[in-house]
Amino acid sequence: MKQAILLIAYKEMRQIKEMIDFFNEDYSFYIHVDKKSSISKKEIDDLLENKRVAFIGRKYRVNWGGTNYLKTIIFLVNEALKSTEPEYFHLVSGQDFPIKSCFEIKKFLEENRGKEFLEVSELHQDNEWNTFAWSEGGGVDRLLYYYLYDVFNVKLRYRHTLVLKLVQWQWRLGLRRKLPEKFPTLYGGSAFWTLSRQCLQHTSDYVTNNPFYLKRFAFTYVPDEIFFQTIILNSPFKKNVVNDNLRYIVWENRNGNNPANLDERDFENIIQSNKLFARKFQHPVSEKLLARLKSYLSMKDMA
Repeated sequence: MKQAILLIAYKEMRQIKEMIDFFNEDYSFYIHVDKKSSISKKEIDDLLENKRVAFIGRKYRVNWGGTNYLKTIIFLVNEALKSTEPEYFHLVSGQDFPIKSCFEIKKFLEENRGKEFLEVSELHQDNEWNTFAWSEGGGVDRLLYYYLYDVFNVKLRYRHTLVLKLVQWQWRLGLRRKLPEKFPTLYGGSAFWTLSRQCLQHTSDYVTNNPFYLKRFAFTYVPDEIFFQTIILNSPFKKNVVNDNLRYIVWENRNGNNPANLDERDFENIIQSNKLFARKFQHPVSEKLLARLKSYLSMKDMA
């Protein structure tokens, strides 16, 4: 079974190289490098020399939470679908790493052929400002106000505060954006997924045939956590969805990040997990964990 890995990169070039080198010839990489990143042309050219790298683009300046991140994913999807070989597609970032061997990932998907792996929860059409409450079914407000993440890079806290203040003012003044009458029922979940060719081709065709859909996600809040779930859960592929994105993530503030930057303390939980990938890995705190994990997985592939 051939598979494609769609990778969004903005730093951690060392780790990206380690991930590419980990996989065998059954896996091909489609990579987008953030236009504002410090990754050099030489580093990109070096990556292209690796036979597992099928494509590298540098089309968008990507800010956290913005629509350009979503457009980047769509861009990679369309490039990867040009090849007729991959049966399954994994969306990852440069801070992800596999936690199963190449053989185990292939075997798992062969045994689950036709299933779609992504987190899903319905967003109810109510009047509550409930941006983050996936588990409570909230979050429709992500599309009802203007979130200016594509305008402001919110890596600086004061800019993030400004963006949220602008949303609060809209809410208090009753300035709500309307959803088109023909808009599908909204679903959301984690941005990362593992999808079959047939399902991903359906999403690509839907976007092409319904240009209003992508346009309406402009200036919304983290649209990549809604866009694909909504298309898939309003399609015949709904019956094939497994509500699991197959990513191991620790949702706590640790090692300077939330979700946690993983370290060696996570090793036992990772190898006992039924997930295929883990995140986030960040040098230097994750260096020992990555070394131990690669050694463990290499032995699994040889077994």
